[in-house]
Amino acid sequence: MNADTQANEAGRARMPADVDAPDKVAYGLTFRQLAILAVAALGLYGAWRGLHTIVPAPVLLGAAVIVGGLVFGVAVGRRDGLPLDVWLLAAVRHARAPRALSTTDTASMTPDWVQTPASRVMVPAPLRLPADAIDDGGEIHLGGTRAAVVAATSVNLALRTAGEQAALVEVFGRWLNSLSTPTQIVVSAQPVDLRSAAHAVTQAVEQMAHPALADAAADHARFLDDLATRRDPLRRQVLIVSRATAGERGEHAARRSADDTARTLSGLGVTTRALDAAAVTAAIAAAADPYRPSRPGGLAAPDAVITGPTTPRPGKGSR
Repeated sequence: MNADTQANEAGRARMPADVDAPDKVAYGLTFRQLAILAVAALGLYGAWRGLHTIVPAPVLLGAAVIVGGLVFGVAVGRRDGLPLDVWLLAAVRHARAPRALSTTDTASMTPDWVQTPASRVMVPAPLRLPADAIDDGGEIHLGGTRAAVVAATSVNLALRTAGEQAALVEVFGRWLNSLSTPTQIVVSAQPVDLRSAAHAVTQAVEQMAHPALADAAADHARFLDDLATRRDPLRRQVLIVSRATAGERGEHAARRSADDTARTLSGLGVTTRALDAAAVTAAIAAAADPYRPSRPGGLAAPDAVITGPTTPRPGKGSR
C-alpha cells in the first residue's frame, strides 16, 4: 500500500445514510407505528365487545380484517418519502386550507351592512408571514427572534487532494459543532441573464483602445448571446440563515452569529458575505419567485416611504 492510498483511506469515514431514521422498538416497527396499531387494536376490541351479540361473528371478522389491513397499510406504508399517516394528514390540511390569501383581514374588515351572497363564496384568508420586517443591518424580525443571512460561494471537493478534502471537512465540521442556534443552509439554482451581459459588452466595444481587443470583446458578446439563446444557464446560490434564540442577549445577536459564520467558512476557501437589508430583501424575493425578471429600479428598501409623482393642480402655476 503506497502513501497515496493510505492518505485516501485516512481521510474517509463511513457514515450511515439513515441517521435520521427513527429507532425500531419491536418487530421492526417504530414507536409511532406501534402506537397506531395499538390504538386500532383497542378500537377493534371495543367494537367486538359491543357488537358480538348483535352482529354475526363472520361479518365482524371480515370487517376487522379489512379495517386492520387498512390500518396496517397506513402504519407501515410510505408515500413521497413520508410515512403514509403523515402524508394523509398533510393532504387533509391542504384540502381544508384556503386557496386564496390576502394581506388584509377580510373577515374583520367587511362592513356589517354588506349582505352575504346566497352562493357560497370563498373569502381570502389573512396572509400570515413569519417575517415582520427587515432592519437596515439586514436582520429579519421573526416575532420575538431575529435571523441574519450569509451568502457563500461553493467549493469543488473533487478537484482537491485527499489531504485537502480532509482539511476542508474538518473546518466544516468545526463550524457545525460550534452552532448553538437553529441554522439553515439553502442551496438553489437561479437563472443567469447573459443577454444583459452581452449587451453591456457590446456597448463597451466602441470604447476599446485597440482594434484587436474590440474584436475579442465583440466575439465574446456574440458567444454570450448565442449561449443565452441555445441554453438555459443557471448559477448556484448558497445562503446560510443564522437565527438567534429568544433568550439571547443583545439586539444584534443574529448579526454577530452571521459574522462568525462568515469568518469561519472563509477557511474553506469560499467567499462569504453577511447580507445587508437590500441584499436580504432581494434574496427573499428571489426565493419566492426565482424566475421573475429583475426590476430596473430594484426593490424598495425596508421601511422606505413610497410616494407617487405629484401633479400640479389645475389653475395654479408652479413657483
